[in-house]
Amino acid sequence: MKVVLAYSGGLDTSVILKWLQVEYDAEVITFCADLGQEEELDGLHEKAKECGAVKSYVDDLREEFVEDFIFPMMQANAIYEGTYLLGTSIARPLIAKRMVEIAKEHNAEAICHGATGKGNDQVRFELSAYALKPDIKIIAPWRNIDGKFPFKSRTSMMEYCKKYEIPISVSHAKPYSMDRNLLHISFEGGILEDPWKEAPEDMSIMTAPLSQTPDECEYLEIEFCDGIPTEINGTKLSPLEIMNTLNKMGKKHGIGRIDIVENRYVGMKSRGIYETPGGTILHQTHRAIETLTMDREVMHLRDSFIPKYADMIYNGFWFAPERRMLQAAITESQKKVTGTVRCKLYKGVCHIVGRKSPYSLYSSELATFEEEEIYNQADAEGFIKLNALRLRLGHIN
Repeated sequence: MKVVLAYSGGLDTSVILKWLQVEYDAEVITFCADLGQEEELDGLHEKAKECGAVKSYVDDLREEFVEDFIFPMMQANAIYEGTYLLGTSIARPLIAKRMVEIAKEHNAEAICHGATGKGNDQVRFELSAYALKPDIKIIAPWRNIDGKFPFKSRTSMMEYCKKYEIPISVSHAKPYSMDRNLLHISFEGGILEDPWKEAPEDMSIMTAPLSQTPDECEYLEIEFCDGIPTEINGTKLSPLEIMNTLNKMGKKHGIGRIDIVENRYVGMKSRGIYETPGGTILHQTHRAIETLTMDREVMHLRDSFIPKYADMIYNGFWFAPERRMLQAAITESQKKVTGTVRCKLYKGVCHIVGRKSPYSLYSSELATFEEEEIYNQADAEGFIKLNALRLRLGHIN
């Protein structure tokens, strides 16, 4: 059997790599996606080969991640349960996509991931994989369906490493779990499992603690073209450069840190700390240019899609036909969402302070409280009476 393993080189995936060889007599191809997690990826090829992998991939997918996944999602203003900008959720379909591509290239029968049976990631990986290759076999060791995966703790895994001489670097377990990419970093579990307990200030990586942010604000201008950011402060940048620039500026000013309790797809509630600096700036500035350029009914209809669209991404249905259908409508809605937004970053907040567009639907002549000759205010009386007709007919004593 050939298996493509999602591999980080850490304790769990190093053990899984050897376990696949021992229990399944598998030829294992390891894959690690560089999505901007800023971990040390040098040496992964050598480590995987030393642990018995027949081939190793470490692919830089950052540009594709931003251009084909983050930006289309941002066009939809997708936000889960009113707060979460879907930083982990949107990364999983890309990882699964590349694993399936590798499986097809090498005629591998299965892919394997280290997601637990309690979380959302198992669903996202597997739904994506099945959508792209319906006959793919999934091996999810932590669900231990066949009873072959014996590990219950880090200690038992460390003993396994000693038995099979698996090279790992021993480190103390963090008192919480982390997942990072270009869009965000999440902190979950451990000391965060008490939703009443405040997260420590030093749990900050992609955003500076507010106590350490500058006392002076910083202005920023973002240019959008059809709902996609293209320039920052007058300089044209690639999608990856835009995310890196906004992350750096957002971090400096403590933008995009939230503390939430969310509903996992598998049914339980989970408390998490998320830092999404660049994504938060993009979300707010994109919304600002839309308010200037989008027709009212188009905006309201698109906004009605947001909860459903966000659910699709959160629950793992990125490659589902209904998400593709909604994406087509969203892309259409973004035509002429073009222009510049000026914002002010200060003490954890992105303040919108200006917007302009060649396609602006805003008319100062109509909106003014001063005298004008376009809008006949007397016409409003008939408008109100027509809208009040059903209310008057349904009058409740």
